[in-house]
Amino acid sequence: MGLQFKQVAVELRTIIDDNGQMEYNTVKQPGKFYQKGKLDVLTFEEELEGQGVTDNLITIQSDKVTIKRTGLVKMNQKFTENGTTENLYHHPHGKIHMETYTNSIFYQSVDEADTGYLKISYHVKLNGQEERKHQLELIITEEESK
Repeated sequence: MGLQFKQVAVELRTIIDDNGQMEYNTVKQPGKFYQKGKLDVLTFEEELEGQGVTDNLITIQSDKVTIKRTGLVKMNQKFTENGTTENLYHHPHGKIHMETYTNSIFYQSVDEADTGYLKISYHVKLNGQEERKHQLELIITEEESK
């Protein structure tokens, strides 16, 4: 028997604070939510300004979160609470080295409530430049079966 999934609505909000200059982004897409033991997995596609599609794979465990993006942009960003991780962000204009320090991770699974919720507070340094504050919020709403 294969892994069972739920159809969900995904809302991914990001806030970047670059020395008081605020940047807000929101992505709303249909997705699929899987559970295997203590691992929650979310997949969804993202259309990037008519340039192509990026596939998103988010794995959530009690102590870490990984966001893997493939397609037009490629990235494998890991978040571990009170820890620093590094990765390369590939986009059509080149590669950027990312250093991520995660302040906090809060997660409530879609199985624990009507709506799942993930919030990550972190800092990022791009190519060794001054760090910027980031906040990621992920809202997962189970869709009704038809």
